[in-house]
Amino acid sequence: MKIGIIGTGAIGGTIAKKMVKTGHTVKVANSDNGDKLKTRAGELGAQPSSLEDVVNNVDVIILSLPTVAIPTLPENLFANVPDNVIIVDTSNYYPFRDAHIEDLQSGKAESVWVSEQLGRPVIKAFNNLLAETLMNRGKEAGSENRIAMAIGGDDADAKKTVADLVNDAGFDTVDSGSLEDSWRHQPGTPAYCTELNKVELRVSLDKADKDKAPAIRDKVVAELGSRTTYPSHQEIVEYNRNLFTDNQTN
Repeated sequence: MKIGIIGTGAIGGTIAKKMVKTGHTVKVANSDNGDKLKTRAGELGAQPSSLEDVVNNVDVIILSLPTVAIPTLPENLFANVPDNVIIVDTSNYYPFRDAHIEDLQSGKAESVWVSEQLGRPVIKAFNNLLAETLMNRGKEAGSENRIAMAIGGDDADAKKTVADLVNDAGFDTVDSGSLEDSWRHQPGTPAYCTELNKVELRVSLDKADKDKAPAIRDKVVAELGSRTTYPSHQEIVEYNRNLFTDNQTN
């Protein structure tokens, strides 16, 4: 499959590396130009591309940008992209980084807002796992306690294609429902960065509380950010799990 990825940070870069490893053809673009982009693409095994080229002649486009950067994409970037090309949004909204976005502060699902900015439907995926999880904790299909990733969107066929890519990356998937329902795996929910298997993730998606999620998200940022020593990956996962004592199957 031909994949274009915009953003080569922790998540976008990891996705690119995983997709290349499993035999997909990957182009990447970021805010750098010239040698910096070439170097980063070389590290990932991908082809360096301009923004205009990275969305052309591909089957899937993955956006791995901070939420605040979405509106800065060129207005006509997707004008010539065929309707059957799948666009995947991996972003998560954090007000301390992305500033005040009124629609999101008022409760609009983040990927619904992204879709509106792009003028194109999107699939929400690759957002509810930490970069370390995505890089190092994938397993072969059928493995016991394989970590699962949530996928939300309105196109069942597109979600199946994205689920296949997630499987290639080493993870199971759980369909979280429509794009409107993708808030169930945004920051501050039991599904977010808690490394759950399929059964646990399904339960956690169902138990998500939309009204409480923003306060929990901000609490996590404040408490982890105030520590003198930043916690390890496992400590972050355990911290997130402990926010929701009933996020398992019991």
